[in-house]
Amino acid sequence: MAYIEIKDLTYYYPNTTKPALDKVNLTIDEGDFVLLIGGSGSGKSSLVRALAGLIPQFYGGKYGGEVKIRGNVVCEMDKKQLVGEVGMVFQDPESQLVMNSVEQELVFGMENLGLNNNLMKRRIMEVQGALSLSSIMGANISELSGGQKQKVVLASVLAMQPEILILDEPTSQLDPVAGEEILTIIRRLNEENGITVILVEQRLERCFHLADRFVIMDNGKIAYNGTNGVQTVKWSVAEKSPFIPPLSRVFALAGQKDIPLTVKEGRKIIKPYCIKDGVKNEISKRDNFKGNMTEHKNINCQLLLEIKNVWYEYGDGKEVLKNINMQVHPGNFLAIMGENAAGKTTLLKNIRGLLKPSRGKIKILNKDISKYSVEEFAKTVGYLSQNPNDYLFMPTVREELIFTMDNLGLKDNKIIDDLLEKLQISKYAEVNPRDLSSGERQRVALAAILVASPQVLVLDEPTRGLDYEFKNELGKLLLDIQKQGVAILLVTHDVEFAAEYASEVLLMNQGDIVVEGSREEVLSKSTFYSPQISKLFYGIKEDIVTLAEGEKVLRGMFYNCKCIKQEKMVSKK
Repeated sequence: MAYIEIKDLTYYYPNTTKPALDKVNLTIDEGDFVLLIGGSGSGKSSLVRALAGLIPQFYGGKYGGEVKIRGNVVCEMDKKQLVGEVGMVFQDPESQLVMNSVEQELVFGMENLGLNNNLMKRRIMEVQGALSLSSIMGANISELSGGQKQKVVLASVLAMQPEILILDEPTSQLDPVAGEEILTIIRRLNEENGITVILVEQRLERCFHLADRFVIMDNGKIAYNGTNGVQTVKWSVAEKSPFIPPLSRVFALAGQKDIPLTVKEGRKIIKPYCIKDGVKNEISKRDNFKGNMTEHKNINCQLLLEIKNVWYEYGDGKEVLKNINMQVHPGNFLAIMGENAAGKTTLLKNIRGLLKPSRGKIKILNKDISKYSVEEFAKTVGYLSQNPNDYLFMPTVREELIFTMDNLGLKDNKIIDDLLEKLQISKYAEVNPRDLSSGERQRVALAAILVASPQVLVLDEPTRGLDYEFKNELGKLLLDIQKQGVAILLVTHDVEFAAEYASEVLLMNQGDIVVEGSREEVLSKSTFYSPQISKLFYGIKEDIVTLAEGEKVLRGMFYNCKCIKQEKMVSKK
């Protein structure tokens, strides 16, 4: 008997005619590490909600088929028994936090299970150490960054020690180092404790090599189910699926039969091409390859944004920004990165005028924003926060965009339809945005910002919840906006996205700017803030940060080696 058994599972959300899940059949063995992959709206979140017993009890709708755990029908299981068996971390940590302080949040779930105080203390000690929460145990939840909230939610679930751990994009708001730490812990729980893990994750470069089962969903159905990572990649390439880690994709694009899943494997594959027959020397003689860095010209020398000696501290006296100095011109595309709670979001809120600097000045179009209301810069500075739900309160997607335009006194001029088309949400124009998936809501919120045609676009984690396909579309859209002279400031933990599309990168740490420079300069010389492509060519070829650059260099390496071998064969004859 399978540990988890799903038979003919079909589900319709309330007031919908298209099934979110369409006759899904799947078995999962105890101790499996399952990576659940698919685009926005493919049914991933709906499937894990059904496994956690949330569908149909919590969401309503029409339900058919059945889900069993250890032979027990999930819908019929006692809620306390189910919670002890299945622990789930949702996409949006805000929706899962119920208490005021971190410690109270960790205790809440265990109290509901009726655990004694000594056992709860021991589990708190374990999870706070494992997830590096010691410094914030006494903090108020409202004071935490998005990434810290995500870690607290994960800790609260782990403290209950479920047999099945379901994670819906648990690293989406975490910096690269914290994200790797979390996934390493999850992998250890799977390997050493035998916990069954079902992971939904869009950033496959972080986790693809960890899984031992790969399930790809499309339109509410299972399109692929396999246990071999390389075969999964080859299937995806053959089907022209975008759900492939960047490293594996670049080898496939370069025409290689050997497909690596990790940087270590990739470096082993290219090593012979780097040290044999003088190929390494041939590579080093190639023209200095600068890649496809987006060229842009400032429409004029006008300074859009100027930040001078800005400090910011919250009410407790803690300095979150320390002497920040920046200049932003038309057409700049700057990615701001750094660990969680480094001050990135606080910087964006100061730029938008939602917070006022404790010291220093911020000028937009040479106007000191501290002397103006937030509304007066609404047309000039577009701001998208981490939580798209902050922007969604109208009955339909179209009305969300109309509301923004009416509020700012703007005429449509077909910009609404154009944006809906570019962001691939036209089919949801008359749908309530709160009924959409996380990635779809993110695109609606972005559209609500872009309809104002701002001169400065400030985005906080815009790729959160977006799959590779939509991230690519978003990147193209931002490049088009950049060419129009719009300055883009992007806070992100998505190193791969920053490497592909940003022109410059700024790294922050504890409220300070550590380094600012071109993406090649910053990302190719970092240990953790480097895309997979840069890590692949470390010490072999410098300044390689994008897929196009990586593909070109790989093709050159393989071609040069082939030519040298042919020349040797001819000379022997």
